[in-house]
Amino acid sequence: MTTQQFGKNGWSPERIRSLAGKTYVITGANSGTGFEAARIFLSKGAKVVMMNRNTEKSAVAIGKLQQEFGTSCPVSFIQMDLASLASVREAAAQLLESVPQIDALICNAAIAQVAQQEITTDGFESQLGVNHFGHFLLCGLLFNRIEASSGRIVVVGSNAYKMGLKTIQFDDLNFDAKYTAWNAYAQSKLAQLMFAYELQYRLANQFASRLASDTDTKGSNVEVHVCHPGASRTNLLMDTASTFNKALWSVLSRVIAQPAEKGAWPQVMCATENELKAQRYYGPTRRTQTVGAVDECPLEALALDREVATKLWQVSEQKTGFTWPF
Repeated sequence: MTTQQFGKNGWSPERIRSLAGKTYVITGANSGTGFEAARIFLSKGAKVVMMNRNTEKSAVAIGKLQQEFGTSCPVSFIQMDLASLASVREAAAQLLESVPQIDALICNAAIAQVAQQEITTDGFESQLGVNHFGHFLLCGLLFNRIEASSGRIVVVGSNAYKMGLKTIQFDDLNFDAKYTAWNAYAQSKLAQLMFAYELQYRLANQFASRLASDTDTKGSNVEVHVCHPGASRTNLLMDTASTFNKALWSVLSRVIAQPAEKGAWPQVMCATENELKAQRYYGPTRRTQTVGAVDECPLEALALDREVATKLWQVSEQKTGFTWPF
């Protein structure tokens, strides 16, 4: 049974005071929940760095924000394609050169329901490549800057993690034998959650080890939090899903989904709210966690399976060519 921390009406941006002096990095922020999160941060006085694939759409998004907050509002853009590890490395290097502080990295970008199997330039099934491997590498490359800023990593998941095959299919990560859009998407979102909770565990274990060794060095002060947007009216499916699924969602979203702004609240909360706990899952809590008050949601045990998570971590390091220091 989950504990409701924020009362009957749940969390809302009204709880946020000034964010002046803080910098938030958001992947996939030119539309949808990422864009709405950027709006909220800017409205509270923070700086925002968007890491998006599409340059033209990013320029349009920044133009809209400048219309709302003024041409001098502190929002910028770095081009990054999560489907390319080389692009992730280049973008991370550019960000580290230009952004001295990262108060939160929000792993928001995602692709979903890719109708036919697609393989990235690095050889990954596209949803696993973009949603998990790309973010796994980005978090690793930016971790030291986040740690120096006493910052956070926010992983935006999906309730799809508890659907599909409900595990990581290590013997066929790309679903070469039998590809389905749903199973591949569900695996990618489960991988994201497992990475986040394993990172939480490793950071806590690192802190405990340092305490036991009686060293003066404190453990990492990085917080890692996991959330989901519920059912939100965004363009997530428009570029990738089958024609049938696009049409179905265009109808259903008018009935069951909430505005993208509400879908952004969980990630903003995880980036700003104090006293959030590890091994928690935050998002809309009503109508089977699709809409409504934002608070702690039920978390299936499969997301905390450390045997699978440890293997996934090892595979992810090997696939991305990046080794974490712990």
